[in-house]
Amino acid sequence: MKFSLYFIGIYLLFISATFGQNEKQYKINTIAFYNVENLFDYEDDPLTFDDDRTPEGKDHWTKEIYEAKLANMAKVIAEIGKDVTGTSPVIIGVCEIENLRVLEDLANQEPLLPLDYGIIHFDSPDRRGIDVALLYKKGVFTPTNYKPYELVIYDDQDRSKRVYTRDQLLVSGMLDGEKIHVIVNHWPSRSGGEARSRPKRIKAAQLNKRIIDSLFSEDPYAKIITMGDLNDDPTSPSVKDVLNVKSEREGMKMKELYDPMVDMYKKGLGTLAYRDGWNLFDQIIISTELTKKDYSSYRFYKAGIYNKNYLETPRGQYKGYPYRSFANGFTGGYSDHFPVYMYLIKEKTKN
Repeated sequence: MKFSLYFIGIYLLFISATFGQNEKQYKINTIAFYNVENLFDYEDDPLTFDDDRTPEGKDHWTKEIYEAKLANMAKVIAEIGKDVTGTSPVIIGVCEIENLRVLEDLANQEPLLPLDYGIIHFDSPDRRGIDVALLYKKGVFTPTNYKPYELVIYDDQDRSKRVYTRDQLLVSGMLDGEKIHVIVNHWPSRSGGEARSRPKRIKAAQLNKRIIDSLFSEDPYAKIITMGDLNDDPTSPSVKDVLNVKSEREGMKMKELYDPMVDMYKKGLGTLAYRDGWNLFDQIIISTELTKKDYSSYRFYKAGIYNKNYLETPRGQYKGYPYRSFANGFTGGYSDHFPVYMYLIKEKTKN
């Protein structure tokens, strides 16, 4: 399955747009999200269920495999959006990372080290020890506030038994002088079946909506980006009904949310594949203020799925699927999810 990432006309629009005799120049920044598929270090953490990802564990997760996985993840992150902007994302949310150490090791990889990424991370109560986090370019984005929000959910069969899962991470800060808010998500999985596990994701969506509403209560014009692996598609009840996303930018009211992934999903595009079907679990959803077409400040231009050829399984039964890094051993691949991204553009002021 092959997606077109952009047309040459988009690039020309970014570089210069001509209105009569006036040439307008634009700043461009990429915002991205990537499920990096179980980026664990190779040491045992006695407080979490990470035994499989150790040299002696079931996956025989060695230092050499860990370093190869890091190199692959750094390569992808460094290239998202680069063919249009000339550089890597200014902000990238990640999930399925084990701890702060793997983020530091990732940011110190050769393709990323010169880019000077900062890290925002909190340990979540997830039993496997996997977390969400945010990487940001220190020279462009300055965090001012950040906080994890705990998702409290319970077992389907035993309502007294809590299910420990990932926090939702809110980061507020200044992007090139403009305030934005980013929420990084990794909602509960579909383990046990989509219908049976749906209430957990409804709860996750309700928490996300409360965070968003709290930001709107302080500023109805807030620029909000909520992103992540939602384990639900754009048309699932958690997204469509709880977040109440819109599929069209035109006619949006104040304090609403736009999901550019809706149209992609309806066209059959996806970020992960299962049993010959595609899902678009990885999404970037934005608030009304970012959808406006007054480019005197940063606004949404375009979103996409980053799926270069090397990120696809090259052969066999799963040819064309995301080239996952682990399947009965390390494959040399990347992740079982494609990254997603969007461009924010702003008209440059004349000196």
